[in-house]
Amino acid sequence: MSTSAVPEASDNVPAGMPLRTLILLQLAVAAGAGAAVAALPVLLPGLSDSLGGSAPKAYWYLSRASALVAFAVLWFAMALGLVVTNKMARVWPGGPTAFELHQHASLLGLDLALFHGLILLGDHYMNFSLAQVLLPFATAGYRPLWTGLGQIAFYLCAVISLSFYARRFIGHRTWRVMHYLSFAIFGLALAHGLFSGTDSTTPLAQGLYLASGASVLFLTVYRILVAGSKPAPRRAR
Repeated sequence: MSTSAVPEASDNVPAGMPLRTLILLQLAVAAGAGAAVAALPVLLPGLSDSLGGSAPKAYWYLSRASALVAFAVLWFAMALGLVVTNKMARVWPGGPTAFELHQHASLLGLDLALFHGLILLGDHYMNFSLAQVLLPFATAGYRPLWTGLGQIAFYLCAVISLSFYARRFIGHRTWRVMHYLSFAIFGLALAHGLFSGTDSTTPLAQGLYLASGASVLFLTVYRILVAGSKPAPRRAR
């Protein structure tokens, strides 16, 4: 997930990883989630039984844990993007370095979000189908609105993350405008976590959501103030 604009210092920074590597990584995440769904009851029957007997909840716990980690990583990516755009990265660790970390965090968060959804296929309590996991608002049996908002956030995040590879084809201006969607993505992901997550009332989740929301708001306001403080360009006479 990226932010609105990236300064000139990062214009020539290449994509965080080769596109082929990214595709292989996404396939590996999907395959790993599928393998976990198939193998966990066989390899760890005691664990599955202890988490719910005939309806093992191990997958639900894995999904919840990966969701919190995915949100934290995407928040980190969002914060890094804002730090780059408001020039704070000049203090540390430098614009290009922060931008590269921003890219890697975006792609890692995307992988974790994919795992978060696919691992639910093994949960025998909710019995999600592949279509319900992939199609927004298809989970009629479990908070369809808030779950659907999270699914939309995932797809928007995928578009923005993959735009790193299309920057030279769509043009830098279009690429920068696209990244304003990052604020919508963060808002959708936050709403998804607050209203569909079963952990949203725990101190850990509440602390994460409060800290992330407050920090993004602060960095955004600071970004606006920095932009507003720039002197207007002089017109040639």
